[in-house]
Amino acid sequence: MKKIKEIMAYRQMLESLVLTDLRTRYKGSFFGFLWTLLNPLLMLMIYSLVFKYVMRVQLENYTTYLFIGLIVWTLLSQSILSGAGAIIRNSGLVKKIYFPREILPLSVVLGGAVNFLFSLLILIPMLIINNISLGISILLFPGILLIYLLFVLSITMIVSSINVYFRDMEHISNILVMAWFYITPIVYTTDMIPDSLQSVFNLNPMKVVISSFHDMFFFNKLPNTGDLIYLICVTILLLIISSFLFKKLSRKFAEEI
Repeated sequence: MKKIKEIMAYRQMLESLVLTDLRTRYKGSFFGFLWTLLNPLLMLMIYSLVFKYVMRVQLENYTTYLFIGLIVWTLLSQSILSGAGAIIRNSGLVKKIYFPREILPLSVVLGGAVNFLFSLLILIPMLIINNISLGISILLFPGILLIYLLFVLSITMIVSSINVYFRDMEHISNILVMAWFYITPIVYTTDMIPDSLQSVFNLNPMKVVISSFHDMFFFNKLPNTGDLIYLICVTILLLIISSFLFKKLSRKFAEEI
């Protein structure tokens, strides 16, 4: 609670960093902030062609199913990959002034959250066009999104703090994120996972996250309660670990960067 109060005291700085991250992410590009919408659409086009027409995934409105998974996943992948270098990119601030260092990875995650919410501007029309109705389960959206953001923040804090001391972490993260993508039911459905591997795949927290968003936006049903409890427990554990690790490593950030 003490750390949360401290971050709230620096909320203007946090807001400034989020806006800076959003402005510089596509700085100099022709389409600018439109890439927030174009990126998931281009990914959707490629994966739809491969998995719908080549791999022939049999699911009605598969394109919408795929788009939901992609925009949810993008929040995680962009936060980790961009957040890995967040502290090093802001070395000038870290060396010159005091502020809670957690603000740096937090600003990246919040910037990703803004991009995610803008992606809903595409998703909602897709649902309407494909006659996919939203039910009472959508009321859980704010709560599940908050849990997901805390999950993403904890991982981003771990990666960003380790990367200060071990610069290869940024490159390793790229490989790990790519591997994580393919063991998460985004381009395929959970029904396609062999029964012998179901228990292994269920250990993946991102499977719970993706399935929960699919349940709310695509299948119009409540997410599995047991899965959500598991996700909450994992998130709390990761927050404790990441907070402890970040606090310990942040003491020498200024010296290492």
